[in-house]
Amino acid sequence: MTGSDAPPSDLASDSPSGAPSFRLAYVPGVTPSKWVRVWHERLPDVSLGLLPVTPAEAFGALRDGTADAGLVRLPVDGDDLSAIPLYTETTVVVVPKDHAFTAAEELTADDLAGELVLHPLDDTLGWERPPGLAANERPATTADAIELVAAGVGVLAVPQSVARLHHRKDLTYRTLVDVAQSRVGLAWPAADEAPDLVEEFIGIVRGRTVNSTRGRRAEALKGQKQPKERKGGGRKQTDPARSGKPGGGSRTAGRPAARKGGGTGGSGKGRTGGKPRRKS
Repeated sequence: MTGSDAPPSDLASDSPSGAPSFRLAYVPGVTPSKWVRVWHERLPDVSLGLLPVTPAEAFGALRDGTADAGLVRLPVDGDDLSAIPLYTETTVVVVPKDHAFTAAEELTADDLAGELVLHPLDDTLGWERPPGLAANERPATTADAIELVAAGVGVLAVPQSVARLHHRKDLTYRTLVDVAQSRVGLAWPAADEAPDLVEEFIGIVRGRTVNSTRGRRAEALKGQKQPKERKGGGRKQTDPARSGKPGGGSRTAGRPAARKGGGTGGSGKGRTGGKPRRKS
């Protein structure tokens, strides 16, 4: 693992003795930060520990209980693990910055026909043999293959996130179309029903809202008492005329009624211009 694979210090947490906790493994190139932040917002009382693992270690960590769930590259390698797909990554080819391939925006498998294409033992694309010419020996790791590319020995096809993870100033990459792609998924030990905390994380990665999430938080919300509504719907209405507030019936507090004779408070009807008539 490189330093960039380590989880941010504010995302990893240890659980106090006896407190509930959730352990999440993840493979290189996968960034769980956004989901971890949502977890902390929804389940602040349950610590979430992050465990960076290699693709070869990921499924073993789930089987031996080191992790409760894992962000892995599919497919899983046995019926004893359950998994859901999350997304498919773009495949790219990593080359030196002065390589002829940099003149193109996209490449195909046919473009690699005359190139030495490295095939590390921890390959994440799952192909038996990559396109292009095969090297006499396979590099032990993707990191070793990156070093060989930088030295001018061949090129390397990997998921785009892995190319970014191993970024170097002297290397670049181009999209590789019509070839194998890596699928990322969430995996956990198979059971009739996923454990509550696994179900919570499934809801988070699938974008469920708090109210729609099945599991511990959803059950807690269901158990909360909701405020009772008054009969008749909504709040009880009051008569503004009785309450003394403006806007009531024909008479309201603080507003005198009009006089019949069109006096000083009247509207003007019944009034005559000039002097009043004399009685005969």
